[in-house]
Amino acid sequence: MLSRKLYVELSQPHLEDNTADKERLLAAIPADTGEVSVPLNVIRRMSGVLRDSDWRVTVTLGRDVGGWRLQAVERGDTTGRQYGLAVDAGTTTITAAVVDLTSGKVTAAAAGENMQTLVGEDILTRIHASGEEGPAELQVLLLESINRIAEEAASDAGVSLAEVTSVAVGANTAVIHFFLGLDPSRICREPYIPVVNNPGFLRAGDLWLAVHPEAVVYCLPGVGSYVGGDAVAGILVSGMCREDETALFMDIGTNGEMVIGGREWLVAAAGAAGPALESGVVRQGMRAGPGAVDRVRIGPRTQTVEYRVMDGGRAKGLCGSAVVDALAGMLLAGVIDRAGRFRDGREAFVAVPGSDTESGADIVITQQDIKSFLKTKGAVNAAMETLLAAVGVRPAEISRFYAAGAFGENLDVEAAVTIGLYPDLPRYRIGLLGNTSLEGARRALVFEEARREMEEIRRRVTYFELNVNADFMNRFAGSRFFPHTDISLYPSVEKKLKEAGLL
Repeated sequence: MLSRKLYVELSQPHLEDNTADKERLLAAIPADTGEVSVPLNVIRRMSGVLRDSDWRVTVTLGRDVGGWRLQAVERGDTTGRQYGLAVDAGTTTITAAVVDLTSGKVTAAAAGENMQTLVGEDILTRIHASGEEGPAELQVLLLESINRIAEEAASDAGVSLAEVTSVAVGANTAVIHFFLGLDPSRICREPYIPVVNNPGFLRAGDLWLAVHPEAVVYCLPGVGSYVGGDAVAGILVSGMCREDETALFMDIGTNGEMVIGGREWLVAAAGAAGPALESGVVRQGMRAGPGAVDRVRIGPRTQTVEYRVMDGGRAKGLCGSAVVDALAGMLLAGVIDRAGRFRDGREAFVAVPGSDTESGADIVITQQDIKSFLKTKGAVNAAMETLLAAVGVRPAEISRFYAAGAFGENLDVEAAVTIGLYPDLPRYRIGLLGNTSLEGARRALVFEEARREMEEIRRRVTYFELNVNADFMNRFAGSRFFPHTDISLYPSVEKKLKEAGLL
């Protein structure tokens, strides 16, 4: 574990045994624990606790370079309450989970907006903004967001954040730089070099995190400027790094990361995908939550619409899964053509009539919405094709496709294949993994083996830079069709369109 508690009983000092408090405490810790360092802040507080508890105490140890660091000394036996915090610090959304370290299970989780969006929706805007003001403002916004969401999760778990003695953070490389207050400016300039990929073990008090100040903080190790610890966590959680056959992993949100390979080799690439799947492209989009429409079904012959609102109330907007559903349904119903144009010349399609919405106005998908979404889908296609071409793998040769994040948790597989977000593989080869960044952080809290494996994965991955690849831009220009310019890459969709007389 990143942190652990031990109950110890110390021999009481007397005239024949005048060992100092610190040395007496260290002597009571089992010898097989290894080296334990003691910070000055803990030394200052320990003497009173030792005497008030009749020399029966619980010590909390946090991982440190070469051993452990003593984090706290508590009266009596408190080993039954050991907590860590797993964090997925996404570009748009942050998720935090309180983990019971005695069982390794999540006791409560919460999610909310990364307030850095006030500065810019995308990473590049934030990097440029940090050059003007320095990274301090963006660090404060990020830490305030994490603290607020962590407090919500801790409250739901019945835990004080002061009881959290370890934190593991999964994020892309730029967000980790903001988290640590590092200069991110070189990430987006040739030769695209970050300040750090593997920050090691840090102290919460140095980062203004609202947990125990001596808590150990571990950032999941990254690969390069645009492939961070969140992608490394995805490789670990998917298990592709242990597979003999070739697998493809994708985590597409505001930023898109993808990895191809298996046991013998791993190649990663990344690029800006746009916030379409987090509702940033569709004008009446919103994050998943109460009032969000998360499912849409369109009758292929009647073009009638059925939809589901997340809390069962009146609709407020469309979340990403509903947009994907709607576009797939519109394509198969003949409402739009493969270029995303309305076949009858209209400018918008009504997904939810005003009589069923909170505002009283229709919720629609406009021609501009579709155009914007096609840019995101085109970026995903182009990145995937460029990566596959670079390693000499054809789409049909992919044995397993893993989708993570919002991209791989809530989307309907058939709808995602229909519009070209997922490759057209036999459906049993497609695995939806959910939030692998958060799960990777949870494993890092609990299992030393997981941390070692992620650090090994980081060393194994070859980073493929899309920013300087001319083929990527050429493919992007030709990928803005449903499901793709080359319909033969999507045989199941081709068959449906032919059967409907639309091809």
